[in-house]
Amino acid sequence: MSSADLETSLWVLGRGTGVVALVLLTVSLCLGIAVRSRRTFADLPRYGVTALHRTAGLTGTGLIAVHVLTLLLDPQAGLHVVDLVVPFAGSYRPFWLGLGTLALELVALVSISGLLRKRFGERAFRAAHLTSYALWPIALGHSLGTGTDVGTLWLNGIAGACLVAVVGAVWWRLGAEFGKPAVRPGATGTDRTVTTR
Repeated sequence: MSSADLETSLWVLGRGTGVVALVLLTVSLCLGIAVRSRRTFADLPRYGVTALHRTAGLTGTGLIAVHVLTLLLDPQAGLHVVDLVVPFAGSYRPFWLGLGTLALELVALVSISGLLRKRFGERAFRAAHLTSYALWPIALGHSLGTGTDVGTLWLNGIAGACLVAVVGAVWWRLGAEFGKPAVRPGATGTDRTVTTR
């Protein structure tokens, strides 16, 4: 494999893992809201929804690690270790790259708090987990402002679908019916059956 082929492979892997990580962070955020509602979905018990939420989040975090590592190895990307620690210090699109650095730091906080939930305590865990609401738009901004795919129809389509999903989930989260027991269709009066567990 030539060095040009290697650079192309690193670029494709770096860009692809970044986009898929955004999709998985979207899924994780929406499922996290679903878990908080205390409802079941698609006949999954709450622990199943929780497991999907965690799996999507951890897989997305793993893909972010691959995304960052491949861009560090790609000489064309020009990414340096300091760019991963100090936001807005990069030479290439410093604002958009800085959003990526902030997103990386927030995803680390959310992941560590989730993995060490029992050691952190419930209050600290919830406070750290609330940063997901800031993490997601920062990651979206980074995705739309950095890279050579910016402005392409396919990336805009994926970003638009993610945006619709998150706005819908947050809208539901802020609604008056959120967290109330769901009533199965056809149930009336005292024969209501709740689907919460």
